[in-house]
Amino acid sequence: MDIQVHEGALVLTETTEGTDRRAFGEFVGPRGELASYAFGWTTGADPHAACLSVGIGAGNPGGGTFHAVIFPHEDGHAFSLTGDPFERVPQGGPDLTADEARAHGDLPFVWAVADEVMRRDRRAWWMRHWLLGTLCVQTVEVFERREPILLVQHDADDGMWQLVGASDADGGTGKVGHLHHAIDEDPTLIDVLDLPPGGSVTRTGAGSPWTGRA
Repeated sequence: MDIQVHEGALVLTETTEGTDRRAFGEFVGPRGELASYAFGWTTGADPHAACLSVGIGAGNPGGGTFHAVIFPHEDGHAFSLTGDPFERVPQGGPDLTADEARAHGDLPFVWAVADEVMRRDRRAWWMRHWLLGTLCVQTVEVFERREPILLVQHDADDGMWQLVGASDADGGTGKVGHLHHAIDEDPTLIDVLDLPPGGSVTRTGAGSPWTGRA
């Protein structure tokens, strides 16, 4: 049986700091191991840090809910256990403190779940770009929302993302912004946020399927 990550609900709440996003889902391991998870971030939070909850063993001795913060680290992200509960999840048991979580025999499995969620859940890709402050160049027509995004390119040399509409890109008028803001405006980008350096995708119109890859 392959590892499965099933995306669940995405709950958006407006706060004084910005939009609070909480994504829920389920994990199934190669031998049928079950876990539930939730992660989230608030757009205007400073510094950038996100939250994660992973629950295992509901109703069983040793079951519990592990909580962690996710933060930028070098060129990626890292996790740190915390005793501050984030979310309740179906497979979870009692909320564990950071010390209880560190001493728990299933902590390696929980970290494996966290890694797979970051790798496979599209909302986690969105969150990671927010955490890292990923930059993108947009044509002025896309930036001003006069044209839908029809081409997404992830440059191999500098890692920059390019978002282009129907009009040809003009290096003199391009607008630099954060990729996560572009996703806020066009959530359909969520399907291509794992585009590797050197890759590109296109579509014929807003809402049409993306084609192409590395």
